[in-house]
Amino acid sequence: MAEQSSLKATVYGHVQGVFFRDFITRHAQELGLTGYARNLRSGEVEVYAEGERARLEQLVERLKRGPPGARVDRVVTEYSATTGRYSDFKVIR
Repeated sequence: MAEQSSLKATVYGHVQGVFFRDFITRHAQELGLTGYARNLRSGEVEVYAEGERARLEQLVERLKRGPPGARVDRVVTEYSATTGRYSDFKVIR
């Protein structure tokens, strides 16, 4: 079994109002990850995901690209142990 990890990422740039959370949710679900994406009041998007480390790294590559219309300036990531709290990946509004 592959190593399970969690990822907390903060995405900076023009990432709100451009369907970024929906973009990430679709990709996270395709990768079989659980967790959430949400807008922060400060203008960033926060992503929390759990799953195989290699799949989390694939998600980070997609975070760096973003959907059309987004401008990603930087992505800050932190990996840790999983919590097992999430059964799916969703947008928190």
